[in-house]
Amino acid sequence: MSQASAGGEPRAARPDFIDDPSADPHREYARLRAECPVAHLVSGSGMHVHVVSRYDDAKAALADPRLRKDPRVGLRRLQEAGLANFFDEGPLFQHMLSADPPEHTRLRKPVAATFTARRTQQLRPRIQQIADELIDAFAGKGEADFVRDFADVLPTFVIAELLGIPVLDRDRFHHWAREIMRPPGDPRHRELVEEQFARYLDEQIARKRAQPGDDLVSALIAVRAEDRLTEAELRGSLFLLLIAGYETTTNLLGNGMLALLRNPDQYALLRERPDLVPNAVEEFLRYESPVARSSFRFAAEDLEIAGAAISEGEMVMVALLSANRDERLLPDADRLDVTRPPHAPGTNGHLAFGYGIHYCLGAPLARLEARIAFETLLRRVPDIELAVPVERLTYRPAALMHGLESLPIRFSSR
Repeated sequence: MSQASAGGEPRAARPDFIDDPSADPHREYARLRAECPVAHLVSGSGMHVHVVSRYDDAKAALADPRLRKDPRVGLRRLQEAGLANFFDEGPLFQHMLSADPPEHTRLRKPVAATFTARRTQQLRPRIQQIADELIDAFAGKGEADFVRDFADVLPTFVIAELLGIPVLDRDRFHHWAREIMRPPGDPRHRELVEEQFARYLDEQIARKRAQPGDDLVSALIAVRAEDRLTEAELRGSLFLLLIAGYETTTNLLGNGMLALLRNPDQYALLRERPDLVPNAVEEFLRYESPVARSSFRFAAEDLEIAGAAISEGEMVMVALLSANRDERLLPDADRLDVTRPPHAPGTNGHLAFGYGIHYCLGAPLARLEARIAFETLLRRVPDIELAVPVERLTYRPAALMHGLESLPIRFSSR
């Protein structure tokens, strides 16, 4: 992307920044926080967007009702840029994340009513069983790809369990879950992933209507009429639950493990004190946020953020990855500290799951899975090492997410 100072014309920036999934964005974000806290970036496709990088500005922007999620708010500017089709709603995208109140309230209510803390906690034994089974499969080999053999699979199988997906369909479900968030550069992407997956969700909805079970799909169907969800909104809500329950957790696990491997003192401390795992999970979320940037927001009127003028209809993204490393909030923000209390004085809580009315409903499930995963790994495979130079690691190509493509590890076979 190219960039400009607040209110200025775009100028050249590092070509690998944001657009290249292999790039480490932390250095560039640190420069933006210092020099241009609301940067005007232009993507290779010509999309103009204001990126908010400081913590206080980010938190305020996430809760600002003038920044809307409905892309129709920015339709005129999207049309001017020839990008209206970029936000064309596919068969999976009618859900709360692209809506504003009162529609957002209507769409969120039934999901919140069914995706409860009680339902999440009921999954604890099954999460533990899946974690043990995955470790069983590679523990005797002395090596594995942590992302592909563990971090990528555990959340997929857990969310499949939550949704009541048949066991025989889980490999196919896992494939779709992995591919759905990749940029749709291939023109076949919508047919191969979005439309096939949409049809599959419709089949599951029909199956659960005929034979309800103790799962989230059945529960959402039961409340659908009361909350006036359309079939497309029901499907979109299930898709959003998949993303909330899969992608963020996969990235949390992979990013967290890499953070430990790159900070052996913290890894050793966690092995000595596994009681610190809940703290460590919050620190992983802050230190290497699984979601790099918020989804797009559109200015409903002319406004300012940190002195930067944003015109009606223009796009805004909040750089969660940057905000959580803001040295104004935390002087040692670039240091991993698994003993750091998540709400210690001066931290105010990380923004990894967002803030305000769009705060991630899947956050409790992601936290539970991560705690069980790291507790189990520390107990069963305590001597993990990185099996390749860190320079060879790459990140998944995704517009919003921040997660590793793979993470080769080695350990003592047992």
